[in-house]
Order: sequence, then structure tokens, then C-alpha cells
Amino acid sequence: MEQMEQMIKEAENRVRAQFADLEATEYFNSGKVLAAFQKHNINEAHFAPTTGYGYDDLGRDTLEQIYAEIFGGEDAIVRHTITSGTHALSMVLFGLLLPGDHLLAVTGKPYDTLEEAIGIRGNAHGSLREMGVSYKQVELLDSGLPDYDGIARAIAEQPPKVVMMQRSKGYSFRKSLDMQEMQKLIAFIKQRTDAYVFVDNCYGEFVEKTEPIEAGADVIAGSLIKNPGGGLAPTGGYIVGSKDAIERIAGRLTCPGIGKEGGASLGVTKSFYQGLFLAPSVVCAALKTAVLAASVFESLGYAVCPAPDEKRTDIIQAVRLENEARLIAFCQGIQMGAPIDSAVLPEPWDMPGYAHKVIMAAGAFVQGSSIELSADAPIKPPFIAYLQGGLTYSYGKRGLICALSHLQQKNLLYR
Repeated sequence: MEQMEQMIKEAENRVRAQFADLEATEYFNSGKVLAAFQKHNINEAHFAPTTGYGYDDLGRDTLEQIYAEIFGGEDAIVRHTITSGTHALSMVLFGLLLPGDHLLAVTGKPYDTLEEAIGIRGNAHGSLREMGVSYKQVELLDSGLPDYDGIARAIAEQPPKVVMMQRSKGYSFRKSLDMQEMQKLIAFIKQRTDAYVFVDNCYGEFVEKTEPIEAGADVIAGSLIKNPGGGLAPTGGYIVGSKDAIERIAGRLTCPGIGKEGGASLGVTKSFYQGLFLAPSVVCAALKTAVLAASVFESLGYAVCPAPDEKRTDIIQAVRLENEARLIAFCQGIQMGAPIDSAVLPEPWDMPGYAHKVIMAAGAFVQGSSIELSADAPIKPPFIAYLQGGLTYSYGKRGLICALSHLQQKNLLYR
């Protein structure tokens, strides 16, 4: 353990400048959140629960206004009835697309759990494909950047109703799509089509000082048990966008004609407000944990993405561990550093929605929360672990020490 402590200390010294940049972004984003709370005079009345139909829920409706303002949109949906990020993303697609419409993905294959919803894998009932929506994807270039020529051809060949892009790398060993590149890409798309531009914003909220709608997107979506829930939201998801887009999507939240007007909050509203208030600081802690992990594993000779000194636009840190045994041991070590279920050793399993067996280390207070320290990976070469989260930097650091120690005990730490 002493050797691991020293390794961590040396890694910290190498990334002091990166930590300072992350803290500056945290301070900026905290200002945005605080200003929105103060503008709407948030008080105890906003935390009151509603039941039944949930009409005239002050706390819910005001929270949605705050989300819209913070993320640069005209309107928002923020609900505990959205069960996951995948659910939020699907609501957008099924709300904006009708039979005969065309969906174009411009950052390659979307996240694994969307494949069946779209209909590009499996035969799930009610997929977009079954509904008569066509689909095409344009792969990223080897550099990880968008294929602008390929996108232009795809738009010309079949005009899309929705153009979808993913901010995070997902289960890929590549750069994620930062705001500077996203702004360029969205401008390029809007010169060629009036389609809705939709961004999967999962893992990216509060990492940079701007968000995708400020870069020109029409609608974004994500999960509250990732960045914006601040580790306190017990479930839920959000969608932010133009009034037109949100009105259409709200018909999928409840039903056409009711839309956002219904939906009881059942007492979860306070945790949503408090989680959002803490989110910039929690995201900063997760980013510092990720940067530290990159510094440590790079020093051990492993390929990491992003590198310790690279600009970040999401909380995910990929580490290429090169064999199955090392990958499993790393995830088990992260689990050992968790506050919940630390005695459990995760093993790969056939998780719903994924094409390969997946191992997930997540000793979290909220099941599946990836803003809490966690690590997961599909079991396939080159055996890349995807680390994310950390409610505080100290706990994130301790989790990394546990992972390094477990690898050392199994004689798997060094290549």
C-alpha cells in the first residue's frame, strides 16, 4: 500500500496544472447554477411533493426552467420517471421521428444500449426500424474527428429529420467530441439541412464552460445519475431543447395533449435541486480522479485516453489493459474501494442491452450511478476499462489505490 501511495503522490505532482484548470471550470459553472437558483428565488415551497396527476407542481416546473437556462435551451423535461440516459435519448428519438423519417448518426455507432431501440441490432418490439424510420451512420475518421465529406454526402443522399451525435467516446478508445469541434460540426450540418440536431450529452455536463445547445444543438439529453444529479438524485433523466422539440418529446413523456403538464414529483424534487447545486463540484472531483488515473497508468506504460494533459469534455477515462485477467482485476479493485458492496467481486455477465459480456464495478449509493466512482468494460480485445466518477477527489484517489493494490497482489500491475 505504501508503494501505491507514493505512486499516486508522484502522479499528482505531474498534473497540478490540469487540476487548476478543472477547478477554474468548476468555479465558473458553480456561478451559473447559483445564479439560476437565485433568479428563481428557490425556497422550501419548491421542495413540496405532489401526488396523482401532479398538476401545477411548482418545484418540478421551476426546476425545468432552471435546467433550460443553465444548459442554454428554451424548455426542459426533468423527471424521475425517466429511468436512464438511454430512456431519455429514446424519448427524444421517438418524439421527433415519425414513420418514413430518416435518422442520421454522424459520430459513428451510438452507445450500445441504443442499438436495439433504433433497430440496428436485435429484433426488439417497437424499435424505430419497426416503426418505419430509416437509419444511417457516418463513421468517425481514424483521428477520431468527424468525417465532414461523408456527412455531406449522407445528407445529400437522404435528407434526415434528425441528426444525432454523441459527445462521449462511449466504449471507444478515441477522443470525445469537445465543444469547439461540436460547434464546427453543427454549423456544417445546419448549412446543409434544417433537421433537428440532437446531442447525447451523457457524461459531459459541467465538464466545459459551455454546453451543446450553446454550440448550436436543438436538443440534448442525459441521465440524472450521471453528472447533473450530483450523486444525490436517486433516479431520473433530463432533456433540454427548443420549445418545439420539447413539446413534441413531451408527448412521449406522458401522452399527446398532456405532455409536461402531468407527472407527480412524489418527494424527489429536493434531491434533484440539491444534486444540481453540487454537480459542478462533483464533476470536478470526478475529472481530477480521471486525470490522476491517466497519469498513473501512463507512467506504468499503458495507453490511456485522454492523456493526462489533454482537454476533456466528459468524465470518462479509458485505460487499455490488454488482457482479460488484468481488466477484471482492475474493475474488482475499484469495487474494493467503494463504500457499498466493497466485499463483492464483480464478474462479467450478459447485461441487457449490450452485445458482449460486460463487467461493472459500481459500489454506489444509487444503483448504476456513474457519477460515483465506477468502472466498466465490455469483455473484448483490447480489454479497455472505462473509469468514471468519484463524489469527492479523496475517495476517488483511495479507490485508485485499491485498484493498483489489487493488480499488484495478482502480479498484474506491470506489463
